[in-house]
Amino acid sequence: MIRIEGYTQYFHRGGVNEIRALEQVDLHLAKGDFVTLIGSNGAGKSTLLNGLAGVHRADEGQMWIGGRNVTDWPEHRRAAYIGRVFQDPLVGTCASLSIEQNMALSFKRGQGRGLSLGVKQQDRGFFREQLQILGLGLEDRLKASVGLLSGGQRQALTMVMATLIEPEVLLLDEHTAALDPKTARQILELTGQIVAIKQLTTMMVTHNMAQALAYGNRLVMLHQGGIILDVSGEEKKNLTVEDLLAQFYTAQGEAFASDRALLC
Repeated sequence: MIRIEGYTQYFHRGGVNEIRALEQVDLHLAKGDFVTLIGSNGAGKSTLLNGLAGVHRADEGQMWIGGRNVTDWPEHRRAAYIGRVFQDPLVGTCASLSIEQNMALSFKRGQGRGLSLGVKQQDRGFFREQLQILGLGLEDRLKASVGLLSGGQRQALTMVMATLIEPEVLLLDEHTAALDPKTARQILELTGQIVAIKQLTTMMVTHNMAQALAYGNRLVMLHQGGIILDVSGEEKKNLTVEDLLAQFYTAQGEAFASDRALLC
């Protein structure tokens, strides 16, 4: 389903501030894989997601989505096959439009845009069905402005919008980090529910090791631009946070163990 081979990404290449964010990263995801990505600040987690989405053009390496070589595709062309939810709840929706207008826009992902009514009557029933999954009553507020929703409601709506047209890969970039703990738990539970119902191939970035162990069938750890741990199946299920810390310490030694960002 997803193949990333030899992906290397620089920023400010050739300048005094050159940064090698990722180096020769190989990562293959089968259809339905739910991979949690964890690592310290600057490890390359968001860069990996942005690279797959086409935000950054790879300096080296190749990428495939669903058998298509998308290495040279621009971001807008890849967007037809990718659903994304960002850290900021305000990014994934348009505050000045209604809930149904936001959903209608996401429902047209990958399609041509023409002059027609923004929301078709036959689509409203489908929108209501999808919103009922949330249990927030938004299915009865289709004409309400999204700007009136709370951050948690907007992030929940963004999750639904990102998966209205089943994407070939769902990218979640610390999508609960800006929420309060209670709302974050609710969004994570919703995430697990939607991914399971729709059997979505998913990559989720998190700084929280407990979350990384609790969700998904596979865990990948990045450090200094490379993958240092990749566990799945029963091996992942049997891991504890303490086990994970011990394995990370073995892999990277004192420098890695002193990285407080991983201990959240």
